[in-house]
Amino acid sequence: MNKLNVLYEDNHIIVVEKKPNTLSQSDITGDIDLLTMVKGYIKEKYKKLGNVYIGLVHRLDRPVGGVMVFARTSKAAKRLNEQIKNHAFSKTYVAVLDGELKEGRGKLTNYLYKDKQTGKSKIVDKNYPDGKLSQLNYEVIGYASGKTIVKINLITGRHHQIRLQFKNIGYPLYGDQLYGKQNKEQIRLYAYKLEFNHPTTKERLEFKLLPKWEELKDETIIHRL
Repeated sequence: MNKLNVLYEDNHIIVVEKKPNTLSQSDITGDIDLLTMVKGYIKEKYKKLGNVYIGLVHRLDRPVGGVMVFARTSKAAKRLNEQIKNHAFSKTYVAVLDGELKEGRGKLTNYLYKDKQTGKSKIVDKNYPDGKLSQLNYEVIGYASGKTIVKINLITGRHHQIRLQFKNIGYPLYGDQLYGKQNKEQIRLYAYKLEFNHPTTKERLEFKLLPKWEELKDETIIHRL
């Protein structure tokens, strides 16, 4: 079992780091996934017998790393899901774009359609059948070697949304093997901050973890995150 980086845990929730290229939950590949790792961690640490309940309330794409919270009870899962629907659950990303985006901040609005046959999504007209409104806010926080570093707040959480919306304006994510330029770099997209209300105490919680990218070595950039 891979070592789990646990940022916080109590009887209701557990907050962990999802390493890049780890599945959020199991799929047909049979590769190790974070949900199974968390269950194994709880089972071993607390000597649990039988099945362990862990509720998956949100996901990250396989190549993307970042902070994730899992529910340890069905009640906690329900309350976290309600926060997601009511936009009280906040995920903030940092990304590196190919090219230098000059607009210091902005809002991207598109309609996205997920093709279940190919596993890819595409931007479509708003009248396209099953097209879903997709919105995000971004802020440019620095530049590095012809690339742009941006902070992103998701308004909606669509499949491959960040990757597609920036590609659509001519600045694909650096290292995006699916929608960007073909190179051998790891995709520069990371869910570095997670904010939500504790499902029982209602306390506002914030968890923050930055990726170890060469583009984030500048302290002035880090201070803007």
